[in-house]
Amino acid sequence: MKQSALTRMQTLSIMGGTAVMLSLAMGMRQSWGLFQPHMIRDIGITAADFSLAIAIQNICWGLTQPFTGMLVDRLGARPVAVAGVLVYGAGMLISLYAESAWVFTLGAGICIGIALSCTASNIAMNITARTVSVAKRSVAMGGVSAMGSLGLTFASPLAQSLISNGGWQLAMVAFIGLVTVMLPAAYMAGGADKIEIESSGSTQSVGQAVREAAGHSGYVVMAIAFFVCGLQLVFITTHLPTYLAICGMDPTVGSTALALIGLFNVGGSYLFGWLGGRYSKRVLLGGIYVLRSLFISAYFLTPPTPTSTLVFAAAMGTLWLGVVPLVSGLVVHLFGLRYMATLSGIAFFSHQVGSFMGAWGGGLIYSSLGSYDMAWKLAVAIGIAAGLFQMTMNVRPTPRMEKERALSLQVSRA
Repeated sequence: MKQSALTRMQTLSIMGGTAVMLSLAMGMRQSWGLFQPHMIRDIGITAADFSLAIAIQNICWGLTQPFTGMLVDRLGARPVAVAGVLVYGAGMLISLYAESAWVFTLGAGICIGIALSCTASNIAMNITARTVSVAKRSVAMGGVSAMGSLGLTFASPLAQSLISNGGWQLAMVAFIGLVTVMLPAAYMAGGADKIEIESSGSTQSVGQAVREAAGHSGYVVMAIAFFVCGLQLVFITTHLPTYLAICGMDPTVGSTALALIGLFNVGGSYLFGWLGGRYSKRVLLGGIYVLRSLFISAYFLTPPTPTSTLVFAAAMGTLWLGVVPLVSGLVVHLFGLRYMATLSGIAFFSHQVGSFMGAWGGGLIYSSLGSYDMAWKLAVAIGIAAGLFQMTMNVRPTPRMEKERALSLQVSRA
């Protein structure tokens, strides 16, 4: 089936399922920091153990993302997404019954990490890019990314309320319930598998696509700079609740801040998707990294208050997942749709190395120095450098893509 042959109902079904799947996958994943102080107390693990498990979650996500991307490009999104939801549920169950650091790492770290590579932003952007026309692609990716962020707005207050009133175990059970909602959503999103990928050029193997991307200087720059995105975001979601507890604030401030990040990300993701269809994606992407760094610096330089924390959360939320439609759009611009999931997955590995460092490194620095000062200063310095580096990216498509697009233009004029 060609994309243009989709009915409005089919398009809404695919996009709606994609948004719900992404929303719940990311909302639960970004709420793990709320469980940290309670699980440390009840199952006898340390802050470093918890941070390492979340760091392993992120590195497993990154390591498996290129391979799940290849499976999506070869088998389709539906079987990969449905399998990912089942693994997500297994990871939550293992975490619920964990009584040691290694069991918790197996559930929250390895299983959830693998599940996210099958259900989160990379696969969601691949499905969206296939489902809409070129003219609407950037806005659509921004819209799905925006809807996906609503999960954090919902999951974080839900978890904090249940933790406060019934314990972290009850909150974990509620999250398992949310995983069951992801199953039909993943199935609906898989409807994109029926859509043909139009190409006017010669066929290309996945190995050839990877070698082509590795030889493109712009793709390499983008992938390296993507490291800072993961580092900054996971440092905040993992360690902000603990930082606020150290400062003597009520736990609800942390959960409200995470919810506010999700709420403002709705507008921010859509905004950057819209801007990416009109202005330079590389400049917008680099600007996000730099602005995040400036906001982090401004927040941590002064003693936090509930008001400054919520303002910080709103600012970071606006810049949160706006990178997703920009990076995905650049991959399609450079290389086309055929191996988008694979190439986005490889770039995403760099993002997840940064996530690993943000989660584990933040915990390690705090455990060693008794303060988060060095951690946020490093996040700021790396962010500014990466943002400026990103703005130099070569955005010229590969010669293969230039030939394909020229041929498509000739055919359309004929």
